[in-house]
Amino acid sequence: MNETVRFIDQSGARPGAMDLWPAIVIPKETIDAEVERLAGLPRPANGRRRSIIAHPRAQSGHGLAAGIQVALDVLLPGERTVSYRQNSTQVNFVIRGRGHSIVGGKRFEVNLYDVWNTPSMHIYWHGNDSKDIQVRLTYSNAALLELMNIHYVEENPPPIEPVKHEQQSEDDKRRRISPYGTIKLDELQALGKDYIGRRLYMLYNPMTGRTNGCTPSFFATMTIRPPKIVDRPHRHTSAAINYYFHGTGRSTVGGEVLEWKAGDLMLSAPGWAVHNHASYDDFVYELTVQDQPLNIAMESLLWQESLKLPLAVLGVQEGFGTNRAVG
Repeated sequence: MNETVRFIDQSGARPGAMDLWPAIVIPKETIDAEVERLAGLPRPANGRRRSIIAHPRAQSGHGLAAGIQVALDVLLPGERTVSYRQNSTQVNFVIRGRGHSIVGGKRFEVNLYDVWNTPSMHIYWHGNDSKDIQVRLTYSNAALLELMNIHYVEENPPPIEPVKHEQQSEDDKRRRISPYGTIKLDELQALGKDYIGRRLYMLYNPMTGRTNGCTPSFFATMTIRPPKIVDRPHRHTSAAINYYFHGTGRSTVGGEVLEWKAGDLMLSAPGWAVHNHASYDDFVYELTVQDQPLNIAMESLLWQESLKLPLAVLGVQEGFGTNRAVG
């Protein structure tokens, strides 16, 4: 094939505006209907009852955000998938039922609202040994890898001998423990209405280091919003996807108001759109997945916590503080 390179003249061209995807809410009723459809299919040969939840603007990669693919995975009682491995990393989240997952030769019992990660090229499969349907949301960077034309996926890979790790020194062990400790969810509730800042519980994977990720691509947090709390408008280049599993509220994204409730999935920040969130009359609990670590690694994480202040390049410049007293 005779391919000819193109020269695209950009002489004197001015920077163009970002073509942001619109925010979108996938209602609980729509998700439930797709779960029932998948559950009613004959068992696939690979055991994978799966739908990709694709944004209307998505083409290559079928992402819910441009760089984040979200799949709806269903297992009936007694079913399991065949084994897989792939060079995309995953965040896995149970939204119904329970079961187990085998990742890199280790078995994990998983229950409702459990979150875990599947690293790149680890052989894994999922099983449902309960009496109820198991439903998972699987977030991955497959959308980005498919856009780059480098997403490698292998079904039924040959077994791999586990690597014998050298014994860790005491310094290594200390580096793998967060110096900040953990905060109980009721402590997040107790911050009160006067607190200015996020109310979230970060799911930290020590291998991500300073990028504070759950995987090298994704930041994952459990967030609490007390009743009648309204966030201040802000924006960031990382995309954010929220799954709400308790409460109701609204988000204003790029001037558009979208309401949501427990069981809804939402692309709540498509990247650099001004947005804020508000809870209604009850506590809101949500899982938020953002591609912050990837953007930090690329030095592309622009963040404007207050529209009255200049933007910052997080990971390069100092971040933003809160009004919470120290100590």
